[in-house]
Amino acid sequence: MSTTIPNAPPDERSDDELADMEFGKLTSKEYLYVSKHPVGEPLPTPIDDEPPYVIFLATYISYGILIIIGHVRDFFGKIFKPQDYEDLVEHDGYAPWYDGFESFYVRRLKTRIDDCFARPIHGAPGRHVKCFERTRFGRTGYKYSGKMRDCLNLSSYNYLGFGQSHGVCTDISKKTVDDYGTSGCSARNICGTSDLHKECEKIVADFVGKEDAIVVSQGYGTNANFFASLVDSKCLVISDELNHASIRFGIRISGASVKVFRHNDIANLEKLLREQIAQGQPRTHRPWKKIVIAVEGLYSMEGNMCNLPDLVKLKNKYKCYLFVDEAHSIGALGPGGRGVCDYFSIPPSDIDVLMGTFTKSFGATGGYIAADKVVIDRLRLDYITNVYAESIPPPVLGQIMSSLNVIKGTINPGEGAERLQRIAFNSRYLRLGLKKLGFIVYGADDSPVIPMLLFLPAKMAAFSRAMYDVGIAVVIVSYPATPLISARARFCVSAALTKEDLDYVLKKIDELGEEIFLKFSSGIAGGSPIPGVAPRMSIEDVIATNVEDCKKPRLM
Repeated sequence: MSTTIPNAPPDERSDDELADMEFGKLTSKEYLYVSKHPVGEPLPTPIDDEPPYVIFLATYISYGILIIIGHVRDFFGKIFKPQDYEDLVEHDGYAPWYDGFESFYVRRLKTRIDDCFARPIHGAPGRHVKCFERTRFGRTGYKYSGKMRDCLNLSSYNYLGFGQSHGVCTDISKKTVDDYGTSGCSARNICGTSDLHKECEKIVADFVGKEDAIVVSQGYGTNANFFASLVDSKCLVISDELNHASIRFGIRISGASVKVFRHNDIANLEKLLREQIAQGQPRTHRPWKKIVIAVEGLYSMEGNMCNLPDLVKLKNKYKCYLFVDEAHSIGALGPGGRGVCDYFSIPPSDIDVLMGTFTKSFGATGGYIAADKVVIDRLRLDYITNVYAESIPPPVLGQIMSSLNVIKGTINPGEGAERLQRIAFNSRYLRLGLKKLGFIVYGADDSPVIPMLLFLPAKMAAFSRAMYDVGIAVVIVSYPATPLISARARFCVSAALTKEDLDYVLKKIDELGEEIFLKFSSGIAGGSPIPGVAPRMSIEDVIATNVEDCKKPRLM
């Protein structure tokens, strides 16, 4: 069992130093960029670079060795250490909890590198994040020294840097506590929906460009219960294969029929639409009551965007409905931070339902559904997350509304625009820098989610631990969140980071990439001086040329 995490010692920094630790100061107007797709131009298809075949072979061999060693240990462990394997064998007439092979990945890989996951932190996850120092003992135990380490934060969804303990949003949240209390039921004797909730819904609807919106206290629950209020067994939902688990779960419990199309493959989607319209419902072949296309604006594991212009064309051509999950794109994309519609210059009226969360760009919690007023009025009747769940607490509403108003410019004019342009620049700067250095990077140019491929299981732990040792907090992602052989480091870029921070990150990744052999890129996905040839540049050349190059239309 893990020991209790001790209280952190008080931070002796001044308020200005703490504010700078949470949100770095802009050092040059050069380090700003506006994320916007050229109107009328097709969305470029991201090129997924592939490593040499020997890397794939080594990855499969690595997992094969883990499997063999794991089964040998299981075989002898059941004989010589039966007390450690009680959950894998029959005892007292009861079947084992699980089969040794089905639990192999968790027991034989994840537990070996568990120190790389769920590192305990405290304080605001801004430009820096404070990690508790700990050492591992036994199979699952940790000892905490009581000390902490400041790390540059490339592991948080705090895209615009609003997750601060200093600033206008924090001040407004504190005032909301004074006015309403923490639950909304004390100062004004209000429970459930209050005037703050109604005001927040109006601000959200206006921000995303829809007639009305409904806000709820759970991000995952926003999708998990939404589809049950929208569709039934006589409806069809066509879902992108890489949609988030909350969407898949929501569709499953709705009882609707579901078909899956290949990720971002518009031709495959159109073929599926034509087949389903022609065939109709199973057995009866009657026309579907509704056909809903469900996609995400920005995919958090791949770092790429939906092809919204072509999706809207298909939706209008076949008279179906379009649902867009903007959990990661709202606030992070577009000149005004209004998500993929803003990024592609598409009127929000062309999208039937826009969903988003407040847990990322806005530094809060909860989610929203925005649509035409008739749809939202219907949702207020039986949308389970709204009807039965706790409502959003007043201080969180204060954070949501104040961050939205900062982005819109009604509070602290200019601050929101700077944050949006900083995340746009930072995203492109880090992505292009990694490509130039020879790393395989997935995703769209303007995406603040930057997956860098590691492939071999041993390199997940090596990369995470080495980055932590040099003061950089990163997230590594592997199976089952990704395909087995596509383990990756996922950098989440924030407006709080400075260009100098990113230079430090590039230098340390460059050094580690040489040390543990991570530079697999062929150059075909961009970043190479000569595409497809000699993709690697020195770190000095990258830093010298990256500012100018990252402002070009394509990161090639």
